[in-house]
Amino acid sequence: MTDQTAAGSPAGSPTPGPRRRVVRPASPARPDDGHKGSFGRVLAIAGGRGMSGAAALCGYGALRGGAGLVWLAIPESISSIVATIEPSWLTVPLPEDCAGRLSMDSQGALEQALEGKDAVAAGPGWGQSDELRQLAHWLYQSVSCPLVVDADFLNLLAGADDVLSHPGGPRILTPHPGEFARLMNCSITTVEAARETLSRQFTDRYPVTLLLKGPATVVTDQQSQYINDTGNSGMGTGGCGDVLTGLIAALVGQHMSPFEAAAFGAWLHGTAGDRAAAALSRQGLIASDLARFLPAAWQEAERTE
Repeated sequence: MTDQTAAGSPAGSPTPGPRRRVVRPASPARPDDGHKGSFGRVLAIAGGRGMSGAAALCGYGALRGGAGLVWLAIPESISSIVATIEPSWLTVPLPEDCAGRLSMDSQGALEQALEGKDAVAAGPGWGQSDELRQLAHWLYQSVSCPLVVDADFLNLLAGADDVLSHPGGPRILTPHPGEFARLMNCSITTVEAARETLSRQFTDRYPVTLLLKGPATVVTDQQSQYINDTGNSGMGTGGCGDVLTGLIAALVGQHMSPFEAAAFGAWLHGTAGDRAAAALSRQGLIASDLARFLPAAWQEAERTE
């Protein structure tokens, strides 16, 4: 296959438009007279049979990200598992297929669960199926509040140019290089060689905020670009991205713009990873440690603002 440098366009496509480089955004306001209804209602649509941890890690990211209320919409077969992991979130059991993945039968329940939410996170632990593809495309084009898209949801969008071009509301996509290569229809090597340029090409084409994970995480929308300088190789372990997905949803649910939420979320997530590595070692770091060290990362943000 011929390598390509932009979704649906061959190598040698026009140079992407310039972006304004920005510094880390300030943390969201936390007024003293606030309450749980003030700080965002977040719904995470996550998990599958054998992937209850993905849903839990996403939920922890949202809780430790400061969300006032967090719901986890999950396949019904893992509902009791997820509910017992943490008493601070609510669960929404959903219909599933024979493999324990969300099915299109869950659309009606999701329509109800989406009512009144300030932000949605979706994708961690999903798996892939034809019904999940339909569900992903429906969510992408129907959800009016900010939607943070990760993991298998991203893979289900690959090649869906018309869906990507017509989001139902603000969208934040958080791929790692492999997922981004599938979205761009190119090789991972090509992505790693031109992370900033390809990020700008993607956001020139689609109306989204893009967070491309990896060392020096790149956050880009159609006007601005932020390069993150926190994080370490200890975060190269399963589940860390699930925490980030929930964290960004919590931030955008607290009235940060999608770009600000992605940029500040990348910094906060990386800072939690740095604190965890300093205390536990890079080798011994696991994804749930990021949630444990997010409070320390918040304190560091407050000290440096």
